[in-house]
Amino acid sequence: MLQSLAGSSCGRLVERHRSAWCFGLLVLGYLLYLVFGAVVFSSVELPYEDLLRQELRKLKRRFLEQHECLSEAQLERFLGRVLEASNYGVSALGNASGSWNWDFTSALFFASTVLSTTGYGHTVPLSDGGKAFCIIYSIIGIPFTLLFLTAVVQRVTIHVTRRPVLYVHRRWGFSKQLVALVHAVLLGVATVSCFFFIPAAVFSVLEDDWNFLESFYFCFISLSTIGLGDYVPGEGYNQKFRELYKLGITCEYRVPVLVPCPRATLHLVYPRAALPRSPGCFLVDTVSVRHPSLFHWIGIPPSERFT
Repeated sequence: MLQSLAGSSCGRLVERHRSAWCFGLLVLGYLLYLVFGAVVFSSVELPYEDLLRQELRKLKRRFLEQHECLSEAQLERFLGRVLEASNYGVSALGNASGSWNWDFTSALFFASTVLSTTGYGHTVPLSDGGKAFCIIYSIIGIPFTLLFLTAVVQRVTIHVTRRPVLYVHRRWGFSKQLVALVHAVLLGVATVSCFFFIPAAVFSVLEDDWNFLESFYFCFISLSTIGLGDYVPGEGYNQKFRELYKLGITCEYRVPVLVPCPRATLHLVYPRAALPRSPGCFLVDTVSVRHPSLFHWIGIPPSERFT
């Protein structure tokens, strides 16, 4: 009797505070996922860091033994200045003197990383004027970029998802569900190929020190706007056609507009389903709800808006 009363009271208590319990479980799950990532990264990367530290200590000791006229303090000051310059994208190596970080194509690549919030960190403004301009440029440019991508995603969605599915459905009479599913799969394969596998293969050929895994890793880090900066294309020594190469990378990775299209196709058949969202879909949904007049301004009719 007492056990049944206690169980019912606990059940009512849990039901009354259900949202709080769900939020608590969400916080706990996120913290556990953070800890899990830290444990894995630490166990995998720490041995490599230790080996690198030992190698550097041996090289430093051997260099000082071979150059007795140079004190350790002088070497430390020199290396500190070199590392400080390297953090700003300036290399002290002789074969890197021909590559400038702030020529037009490099500056264009930097501007695109700022506006897309990728931020590799390999090149940063050196002057106070450049830092101040970067702040103002970002405040205006990032919302402008979101507006631009919203307009592009809407227009691409119309021509790549809605119209092909409806055309095949009406022309040959296939089920809309079947056509949408096949179309979404094909779009997904095309998206992954165009933005991951094909660029990774190209980078593994053009970049001397990159294998396919490292190239694929760079593609994912770039498209997800994580931008760690450990791999940046076009920064190798004696890079051929560096300006054209940088320009092509800027065009390739600043407009990944096809990413939300597979979801848009499935949205035609399952409009109320809780489908996974990419950042582009979330952006379109947010803008369409808060600023519906925007679509009229960019020329998207209400019947063809994807929300």
